[in-house]
Amino acid sequence: MKLTVYFDGQFWLGVLEDERCTRVCRYVFGKEPKDEEVLEFIRDRALPLLENVNPVADSTTNEQQRRINPKRMIRLAAKQMKGRGAGTKAEEVMRLELELRKKERKTRTKEVREREAELQRELRVAKAKRKHRGK
Repeated sequence: MKLTVYFDGQFWLGVLEDERCTRVCRYVFGKEPKDEEVLEFIRDRALPLLENVNPVADSTTNEQQRRINPKRMIRLAAKQMKGRGAGTKAEEVMRLELELRKKERKTRTKEVREREAELQRELRVAKAKRKHRGK
């Protein structure tokens, strides 16, 4: 699991990545988080957030994982610490998750709108029947 905390110009964000299942979620800290707040987030909220996210299929999971030289691993970690923001893979997964939620929200709102329209139609028909009967 990997947590990246960065400032996007307006808020401090945390991007939580689970590299085994390619799950990514974003958490808005708001103001600059202190170390205690980050540790509390990791301890209490990180796992439930990741469990609510759907894993996205990834073509790179089939590749075999090679053992990395410890010195190379240290260099890669230092390079990631210098880097800013979420990686492109994480951004892609977050974008896909956002699109999925957007589609679900659109279908829900469409169903609600159709139900309301049907209710209004039923009310109009009932009113017309009452008028026709002279009431």
